Amino acid sequence: MADLFDTDAATPDAESAPRPLADRLRPRTLADVIGQDKVLSPDGPLGAMLAAGALSSLVLWGPPGTGKTTIARLLADATDLHFVQISAIFTGVPDLRKVFEAAKHRRANGQGTLLFVDEIHRFNKAQQDGFLPHMEDGTILLVGATTENPSFELNAALLSRAQVIVLQRLSLADLELLAQRAEQALGRALPLKADARDALLEMADGDGRALLNLVEQVMAWKLDGPLDRATLSARLMRRAAQYDKSGDAHYNLISALHKSVRGSDPDAALYWLARMLEGGEDPRYLARRITRMAIEDIGLAEPQAQALCLQAWEVYERLGSPEGELALAQAVVYLSLAPKSNAVYAGFKAAQALAKKTGSKPPPAHILNAPTKLMQEQGYGAGYAYDHDAEDGFSGQDYFPEGVKRPVLYVPPERGFERELKKRLDYFAKLRIRRQG
Repeated sequence: MADLFDTDAATPDAESAPRPLADRLRPRTLADVIGQDKVLSPDGPLGAMLAAGALSSLVLWGPPGTGKTTIARLLADATDLHFVQISAIFTGVPDLRKVFEAAKHRRANGQGTLLFVDEIHRFNKAQQDGFLPHMEDGTILLVGATTENPSFELNAALLSRAQVIVLQRLSLADLELLAQRAEQALGRALPLKADARDALLEMADGDGRALLNLVEQVMAWKLDGPLDRATLSARLMRRAAQYDKSGDAHYNLISALHKSVRGSDPDAALYWLARMLEGGEDPRYLARRITRMAIEDIGLAEPQAQALCLQAWEVYERLGSPEGELALAQAVVYLSLAPKSNAVYAGFKAAQALAKKTGSKPPPAHILNAPTKLMQEQGYGAGYAYDHDAEDGFSGQDYFPEGVKRPVLYVPPERGFERELKKRLDYFAKLRIRRQG
């Protein structure tokens, strides 16, 4: 009886059944894999492991259609390990026990097992921990596949026992090579003009499997002649851009938007804003993050930035999508071109650190209110200088706790409105020295 999870077992009917183009063109050797030379070359991590005959447990991290399943299967072939494939979506604890028991029997008979776990990040902490003893005693060599950042989705204990291999989305050149392989396998060229061929590669969005599915669709059409870009685009839908509002792509794109604004690049900022909106991001989330950018990266260098962001947020709430999204775009452009300063942000961080360090030190007695006679007798308020009565409206008194050396927390740059604030700081610093002298 075939192993329940043994994907190599096949019936004669299965062998003769029609197979999708993506399955028919699955590489037979690691050298045939397209687009992953960085990890498979002799100098790459997988190439070096295979050359040394020392393959370790792995986590293959990359977008869909980059060859994770294919590479895992070929690694098993290259190392004479029995290949077993499961999906974390459909596999429960009882199924895992069966997989581990079968692997133990194989090991007792001198056969190792490469266990490929697709969507491994879907397993919870307890299920991930269940792999550890079987990895440690050699029962299985684990190869997990994930589209999510392993740092966030996988247990530290599992990551410490597996090397993370990053797979890249396929470039247009990689996709063109894959299209040529498809044409060779099908025995004819794609019925597309040059601009339509480019459009087809772009539609795949770096996903090799998606490209082959598109090629298969195009090859099935009965046409009188080659199609141009416009006709092809009307017949085919572009593959939806990879974007998970709670996943790694979400954090990557908001980081790209934030850094483009910080880097004063309005074109890049508009691009990443559009990418997130196209991916289905909640514009309210973007409004909040854009306002945060005004506070964190522009600050008092342009005091109007915060107000403009709040106004853009309000405009979106009133207009909704898509009209209100233009207000967010205006805010992004304004922030990109505004003078930049993180002086208040840095100063507040330094103040928080100082507050933790100084603990519960009370304010100096001279700035404490004394509403009762007892408090007056304790010296509360004694010696307080009322600034409005002082020359220039500035007394120069020390307002830090006793024993705390006066720090410099806020250091404005010579940019934007903070250039004026720096002049005021310097002015008060000179007055303070004069008053205390």
